[in-house]
Amino acid sequence: MSKAIGHTCWAIPEGYIPAYSTGPEPQFLSHETACILNTSDQDAHVEITIYFSDREPIGPYQVTVPARRTKHLRFNDITDPEPIPLDTDYASVFNSDVPIIVQHTRLDSRQAENALLSTIAYPSSNS
Repeated sequence: MSKAIGHTCWAIPEGYIPAYSTGPEPQFLSHETACILNTSDQDAHVEITIYFSDREPIGPYQVTVPARRTKHLRFNDITDPEPIPLDTDYASVFNSDVPIIVQHTRLDSRQAENALLSTIAYPSSNS
């Protein structure tokens, strides 16, 4: 039996997918990624809501992370209920039915000198 670690609600207040990239795809496509870790013995059913500064939120996007697994989810690749717009600031909130851990990573390849950023999302104290 695996011990579930983490929280059921996480937030990434900073999000931005550059509109263009340099270098070969898919490795060097500018992107945002949520790395989701599920250490429990149950599948994690995760709902993601995207927030904007100038329009209503979109979502929920639904993702399943199998028990005792990790999923690296590129925000560029999620399309249902709609694609996340490029070149637009946004934030994201993750709600899960079991505790998970969420890490945020961005690859910005607009220049030949790539920039990579990574940080742990904010865990809600309500979870």
